[in-house]
Amino acid sequence: MPGTPQKSSTTVQLSLEEANRLAQLPLDCIQQPLPYKSGIVIAQASDLAMPIEHHPAFYGCFDWHSAVHGHWSLIYLLKEFSELKDKEVIMSKLGENLTKENILQEVDYFSLNKQTKSFERTYGWAWLLKLSEELYTWDHPQAQKWHKNLQPLTEHIAQAYQDFLPKLVYPIRVGEHTNTAFGLVFALDYARTVGNTGLEASIKKHALRLYKADRDCPITWEPSGYDFLSPCLQEMDLMQKVLSQTEFADWSKAFLPALFKGESTMKPAEVLDRSDGKLVHLDGLNFSRAWCLYSVKDCNSCRAIADQHLNFSLPKITDGDYAGGHWLASFALYAFKCSKESAE
Repeated sequence: MPGTPQKSSTTVQLSLEEANRLAQLPLDCIQQPLPYKSGIVIAQASDLAMPIEHHPAFYGCFDWHSAVHGHWSLIYLLKEFSELKDKEVIMSKLGENLTKENILQEVDYFSLNKQTKSFERTYGWAWLLKLSEELYTWDHPQAQKWHKNLQPLTEHIAQAYQDFLPKLVYPIRVGEHTNTAFGLVFALDYARTVGNTGLEASIKKHALRLYKADRDCPITWEPSGYDFLSPCLQEMDLMQKVLSQTEFADWSKAFLPALFKGESTMKPAEVLDRSDGKLVHLDGLNFSRAWCLYSVKDCNSCRAIADQHLNFSLPKITDGDYAGGHWLASFALYAFKCSKESAE
């Protein structure tokens, strides 16, 4: 395992070749209905149906949230690379999935029974808002149509956040789907991009309530065996967005002092079996750590640590096993996106 890297002066860049390689993963799965891990709670016999019936837009990629961020991945790549190899095929599949009728059926699922109200809270919610944001910022006529089609579901999710957050007494600090900080970061990005001031105010209020007093996050306890998110770094990523630059400088150095002193021993997480859907989460952790670290200001070693994590798992995620192939491209691409934005 490589040691802690020195300060990096270069920028990790996403090439067209790499973009084509990563695009193939979501392209191969957004219309693959099986295998599928359904999150349905069956309240009555009529609730039991194939996933494509409940989720005609997001029925592929093994589960709902992976289908959503698979769509995000393809849209992001189309925006970044006009010469993407399978551009026409991608546009066709997105058009087949993101219809007005399909999205209205997706909205209906959230009121199927009282249990589906919390479906995909808040991980899938966050990716849905990230998808909407990506479409909103693309001036392509087809993207604007898809964005409009998506609006009923987007508005439902945005309101669901505002209904849920006042009820959440304590933050959820795990390294998997329910992590509160991750769910708030993407939702806050969306709110600010589209000008949803109500959602933005709610997220900022509750982020400060849940996290502002935190100190000395035990990052040496990370990772847990199934993590694909870093509880410490996701929280720091959120607080950088809700605190002023001066406030964050003080808060972050008290929250993760070793990182800002250049004493971090953070190393990429290793995966021994990429056919195991839980163990392969750790490749995702390497990417999500990277995107959090790329965004940190006033940290001499953060970019180098981020580069090390991204480069460690990047060659390994197209090994042909669906356990990681159905979702990891999205995490790698978001790390590339954060790297690019932080270097600008």
